[in-house]
Amino acid sequence: MPNGTRGLFCNRTLNLRGIRAIGYDMDYTLVHYHMRAWEERAYSYLKQGLSARGWPVDDLTFQPDMVIRGLILDTKRGNVVKANRFGYVKRAFHGTDPLDYDTQKQTYQRILVDLADDRWQFLNTLFSISAACMYMQLVDLMDEGKLSGSMSYHTLYEEVQSTLDTAHMEGRLKKEIIASPEQFVDVDEEMPLALLDQKAAGRKLLLITNSEWSYAQPMLDYVFNPYLPGEMTWSDLFDISIVGARKPDFFSVRMPAFRVVSEDGMLREHTGGPLAEDAVYVGANASLVEETLGLSGEEILYVGDHLFVDVNITKKVLRWRTALVVRELEEEILAFQMFHEKQRELTQLMQKKNKLEEKYSQMRLEVQRLRKGYGPTEHDAPKQLEREMVEVREDLVALDNEIAPLARQAGQLGNDNWGPIMRTGKDKSLFARQVERYADVYTGRVSNFLHHTPFVYLRSYRGNLPHDAVSLPETELIAP
Repeated sequence: MPNGTRGLFCNRTLNLRGIRAIGYDMDYTLVHYHMRAWEERAYSYLKQGLSARGWPVDDLTFQPDMVIRGLILDTKRGNVVKANRFGYVKRAFHGTDPLDYDTQKQTYQRILVDLADDRWQFLNTLFSISAACMYMQLVDLMDEGKLSGSMSYHTLYEEVQSTLDTAHMEGRLKKEIIASPEQFVDVDEEMPLALLDQKAAGRKLLLITNSEWSYAQPMLDYVFNPYLPGEMTWSDLFDISIVGARKPDFFSVRMPAFRVVSEDGMLREHTGGPLAEDAVYVGANASLVEETLGLSGEEILYVGDHLFVDVNITKKVLRWRTALVVRELEEEILAFQMFHEKQRELTQLMQKKNKLEEKYSQMRLEVQRLRKGYGPTEHDAPKQLEREMVEVREDLVALDNEIAPLARQAGQLGNDNWGPIMRTGKDKSLFARQVERYADVYTGRVSNFLHHTPFVYLRSYRGNLPHDAVSLPETELIAP
């Protein structure tokens, strides 16, 4: 496993020998894009749409590092925030400007991020980057009085989304990608072999994507066919292929199915019975797939990149097993590996700081007891203790000066503005908590299944609790 980055990371024990069918999403799962290239073009179409409506956006430029997946738009205040697993905001921007500590505390000290509230818009997928970048920039223009009309930050968000949705519906971006896939698609030549292994091991393979037939066919041709044996094509690889699936409704609503009967996408309605295993369908539903396969629940594993559409609903409604593709994970792991020695130094300094703070607190308590005349003490001269406290405080200040640059670097791993996608400081991010809750397994790319075989028994790690540090041998502890 190269540098440990190509692993399958297990939240909930998963025995692949017990999985009888594996379903796959397409975009950012089987077909991975060069995010910056795709989102820059999406941003340009969004910009054109807004400009056509008279918005002053011509001088704006796409800034891909401004946001990362897993952030949350606060559409009530025009902010972008990063929250920890409990929903506490730990970092925030208003528009394109970071909030200082005091402003952030005053704004969010009594507010928890609640993803069920329409106020909060979670950036579930890499497809969110261009719209989030534009939203932040437009908040700046709105605050400067450069956007006409009466509009709230929430209305502004809706305008951005509707304009982007219109651009996608027009299909111009997808036509560009079909015409020049090499500019936009990051081909993983190992990926078809991973699926061949699974098929040869007796697993039924399913394609379930929201992409329409006219786009899915050329994309799958591009990433699969050159790397399959002989005359085999992607359609031979999948036992059931469904495009235009309309997830998440696909998993909970019995929608009609239509069979693709020609290369140009002509459809014929499926009138009943099981789906044919040599065909491609539009629409359909998960219940029909289960009935066709004679499988249900934990016999099926679904792999996708969208936290809500692909793993949340799938697990909640169907109890399918789930795997989330987090492509950013590979770079994040490498960044942490390169920071390892500095992290060790930072950990040692923090341990030293903890001991000094404990010493200072004990001295402060003893001075308190001496001055108020109660409780046991080891000294009888409060002024001497207070002089020693000054020395300890000076040592703490010096220690903080050593810690600060290392802590700053640790907080910028992966992204200068937001840090790593899975963490907020020492805690898990809200994104990581959602991954932990809904994805049985997460990984950087589909071809990582190659490194574990179709027969692997993936076991979750023993989770740490705060008191484990004093109740377990050090060798049994898992690093936070």
